[in-house]
Amino acid sequence: MSAPSDVNEIYLSSSPHITNDNSTQKIMITVIISLLPLCVLGVILFGLNALLTLLVTGVSSVVFEFLFRKLTKQPMRSSDCSALVSGLMLGLVLPPDLPLWLPVLASLVSIVVAKEFFGGLGANVFNPALVGRAFLFVSFPKLMGTWRAPAFAVDAVSSATPLAIGRNLASYTDMFFGTTGGCIGETSTLLILIAFVFLVCTKIIDWRTPVAMVATTVLYGWFFTGSYGLGSGDALFELMSGGLLFGAVFMATDYATSPVTKKGRLIFGFGCGLITAVIRQFSGYPEGVMFSILIMNATVPFLNRLIGRIYGTGRGIK
Repeated sequence: MSAPSDVNEIYLSSSPHITNDNSTQKIMITVIISLLPLCVLGVILFGLNALLTLLVTGVSSVVFEFLFRKLTKQPMRSSDCSALVSGLMLGLVLPPDLPLWLPVLASLVSIVVAKEFFGGLGANVFNPALVGRAFLFVSFPKLMGTWRAPAFAVDAVSSATPLAIGRNLASYTDMFFGTTGGCIGETSTLLILIAFVFLVCTKIIDWRTPVAMVATTVLYGWFFTGSYGLGSGDALFELMSGGLLFGAVFMATDYATSPVTKKGRLIFGFGCGLITAVIRQFSGYPEGVMFSILIMNATVPFLNRLIGRIYGTGRGIK
């Protein structure tokens, strides 16, 4: 008979507790692969400062996670690549010409405040990258609202995004391929759609939340934002402008901050889309994706409780 162990062997982790073949590292690496084309296009369009922004947010996010867990004497998590994913996503939703100390500050808020203060990976309530962006947006609105026309753009308007300058001045071709003003990784509809198909086919994300979010925003815009009543809005413009597609594919599908059930994901996506559309139409902000996802993040515990799922049960299991 072995001697009793004096080591605490009770392990606690955030729900849901599901066993499958995907490790956290494998999931994060797959997401990074899907983000790389957007990173490359962003550097091609916006130049050296876009590259530096992505490097700064990626590296500083990993460093801040390491330092925080070292100071609080917690196990290191750098190998799971989650901080790198948060850093890349943060960089991709920032304007390309920010002073580089601002992405560092945003990374600190994202990783330490929005993630580690809540308990680390899987325990955070709000999407870390969006919290970092929201902090900069509220604290430095002028810098966060300054845009530059990308290289190779024919009709791009400096200092404004298509959503800000209006439908009549925006080219559908530019918005589809990404040669418009905007955040580093949000401009190309084509690449984001390719990433969506890739992530769905590899079963990294569920299609329900992105489709529900995009469909709600587009339909609302088509019905209610036109000049001549119902059905006169520009559905293509609503789809391709702003950060709608990027937010729907990469931000709203975050495992820790989205519902665990299929019905819950549909409701979550609908709420994100509706809030986005309402902010676009009635607020002083040209875009509402960031605020809509953060607001709906707060409802996830309620949705999980309202539309619950008992793990270990299901079809064919008695």
